[in-house]
Amino acid sequence: MEPKRVDGYALERMRQEEGIRERVDEKGNRWVKVYFGGGAHFRNWIKQYIEIYGEENVEVEEVNCTGLKCFEESGEKAYRIWVRARGGNQTQNNEA
Repeated sequence: MEPKRVDGYALERMRQEEGIRERVDEKGNRWVKVYFGGGAHFRNWIKQYIEIYGEENVEVEEVNCTGLKCFEESGEKAYRIWVRARGGNQTQNNEA
């Protein structure tokens, strides 16, 4: 049996998503992406992050999921959950 092929666009789109790890807002606050997805898993994770970090330290971003068949077919939306990095508002250099 031949393995199921993965749509090249969807694969590239997921690679791009994996590369998105942090951002800096207009105030200089550094945010770390802690989740990407949707549905019941999203609702569960957002509640937990708000409980742990406080609502003011958690942001949700709706993601364009065009080309990701599972989201397109289900009609569900995809989201990123961002958590404000602790320890100030400066970016950190993670390179060795």
